[in-house]
Amino acid sequence: MQNINMGRGQFAVALCAVFWSTSGLFIKLLDWHPVVIAGARSLVAAIFMLAVRRAFPARGKFRRGGFNMFAAGVCYAGAMLFFVVANKLTASANVILLQYSAPVWACLLAWLLLKEKPFWEHWTALALVIGGMVLFFKEGLASGSIFGDGLAVVSGVFFGANSAFMRAQKDENPADSMLVAHILTALFAVPFFFVFPPLISPSSAGAVLFMGVVQIGCASLLFAYGIKRISTVQAMLTASIEPVLNPVWTLIVTGEKPSISALAGGAVIFFSVIFSSIIGKRRDSSN
Repeated sequence: MQNINMGRGQFAVALCAVFWSTSGLFIKLLDWHPVVIAGARSLVAAIFMLAVRRAFPARGKFRRGGFNMFAAGVCYAGAMLFFVVANKLTASANVILLQYSAPVWACLLAWLLLKEKPFWEHWTALALVIGGMVLFFKEGLASGSIFGDGLAVVSGVFFGANSAFMRAQKDENPADSMLVAHILTALFAVPFFFVFPPLISPSSAGAVLFMGVVQIGCASLLFAYGIKRISTVQAMLTASIEPVLNPVWTLIVTGEKPSISALAGGAVIFFSVIFSSIIGKRRDSSN
């Protein structure tokens, strides 16, 4: 039964990563200020999550907020906002590579806060993911901006901390944290809507609706479901397939082919996730 729950949790986080990976493609359709994009999609995501909560009141009941719930919400809001701002200040490849230091931070914080000591396969997978990321973005890396690169690192720290605080709610409802994060992001973006008013068209409205409902709305619910069933570090390792899938959508839509080093890096990342999952399931089966 435990293996079944782990498998469902892993699948949920993997599907979440698929949804997250569509962000780059749809953001390109929007000629808006990045904070306005972040706020608009989070507003739609919050409305969607509240609608789901209303449709399934037994499962979606909002529980009394505690430190872990609000800490996770603040961390995820910070990760989203720092990510979009960093994208304006430095090369996109730099941002993604540096943000995906998140599994390392998640591993350390989960060890410190939750006493989830990483096993050898996790450390091995982390090393492989870092190596795979470097290969994957080798040709896209640029000198960029030190400040922008720094914000990308901060985004990664927040992303890793979010998963640790979400995992701390495994006996509660982690989806509450994601709802809090989207509300905070939308509120933060309100002044930007007036300073940088977005030009609304059918394509931009469709892109925002898709991102809000699917790309971060459904993804938030899936991540909340998965983090209750697998460890923090395994969740972040699984989520690291997100940047690998980004160029897949670009290939499908624009025909732009990834480089050999990108393919090699993606293969290493996928292998590391599968490797750590198989070893972890075997260990749980033998216990």
